Amino acid sequence: MNQPPFNPDSRHRLWPIALVWLLFLAPYFFLTYGQVNQFTATRNNVATLAFGWESSIPFWPWTIVPYWSIDLLYGVSLFICTTRRELMVHGYRLVLASLIACAGFLIFPLRFSFVRPVSDGPFGWLFQRLEMFDLPYNQAPSLHIILLWLLWLRFYPHVASTWRWLLHGWFALIGLSVLTTWQHHFIDVVTGLFAGVAVSYVLPVASRWRWQPSKDPFARRLASYYFIAATALALGAWLLGGGFWLMLWPAAGLLMVALGYLGLGSSIFQKSASGCTSPSARILLAPYQLGAWCSFLYFSTKNQPVSEIASGILLGSYPRHELPAIAVLDMTSEWQQSRYTTCLSYRACPQLDLLAPDIEELQQSVLALNQLRQQGPVLVHCALGLSRSATVVAAWLIQQGYAADVSSAINMIRRARPAVIFRPSHIDVLNQWRVQYLNEAERVG
Repeated sequence: MNQPPFNPDSRHRLWPIALVWLLFLAPYFFLTYGQVNQFTATRNNVATLAFGWESSIPFWPWTIVPYWSIDLLYGVSLFICTTRRELMVHGYRLVLASLIACAGFLIFPLRFSFVRPVSDGPFGWLFQRLEMFDLPYNQAPSLHIILLWLLWLRFYPHVASTWRWLLHGWFALIGLSVLTTWQHHFIDVVTGLFAGVAVSYVLPVASRWRWQPSKDPFARRLASYYFIAATALALGAWLLGGGFWLMLWPAAGLLMVALGYLGLGSSIFQKSASGCTSPSARILLAPYQLGAWCSFLYFSTKNQPVSEIASGILLGSYPRHELPAIAVLDMTSEWQQSRYTTCLSYRACPQLDLLAPDIEELQQSVLALNQLRQQGPVLVHCALGLSRSATVVAAWLIQQGYAADVSSAINMIRRARPAVIFRPSHIDVLNQWRVQYLNEAERVG
């Protein structure tokens, strides 16, 4: 996970803004959640949805303590942020979380169906306080689980690695407590987690969305394929019901990939220059990434892992072995940095598979390759080392004088790696880049 840059004084400077957020969010949370709960309690025939095995879940009164602790963590989370963007995005996430949960309670009202045993002592007192405002009608998606995910995302980057076991353990207890306090059914947990991931994905902290409509007909055709597949999965979930509702997960992932090819580009994977993707993107797009990985394993057997194009410039596929290089330029957007490159100099310039970069993105990649080349042999890779990475290497060969023009650069690469794919859009971008940046460099020189 990306950790926000930390300035010891930045957190204190943000506390007044955090206090304003807290003064707004506290009444906002209790008013929206409480009013919707009261309204749902007046409705007739509110359904229940529980699996048979849930009757075996034990009631543990002591877990009301971790259950209640989320209220404290909710407030503290606003004061641990170290950048204004982190704080503002976190606040917007908390607002959106309540809106989504309350919308779910109104559209699909459910109630908890078990009768909770009476508890005595301090645990019983905590249950009594809870029952004063929390009627058993606001169920799916569980707002507790949505907040649990959003709060974990905020605390994790700011907790020292030696104490993260305690963080993970306590948050796991909070998640378990929604079941063992007999507050929620399992479906509430599943839908709450999905809603939480969706909120954090839509409102990223470490990356930004960008929309640049693709002019490539091939990109639009790919988008239509993914959109059709997403629609088919969503319809299958609707028609089949039951456990088939899980088909909405890959449907959501494929929909985002379709939007990526339409105009969102590689931002859908939320991958940073350091090779990390956000936890939200990894979860939401996991079905797509699994399919892409299976495809990669099949096609990677048909090509050499690494091919030397020029002295110190290697072109290859996603690393799965030790490398004959000391630096890596990663052009993939769909996967995180390979574990075989973590000890090497590394830079990621994420690009969508099969598409040509725009001129500025190509120039940035070439500049990154030049910086890495100063340290020694460099591996430039994408998934298979056939298109995205090959385009960058072709531009570099022209810039460095190894090739006089685009055609010569492509032929040079094909001699070393015959399976490379240069579509007309890749060739067009290379020609445009050559005219814009090389001619400009010659004029400056």
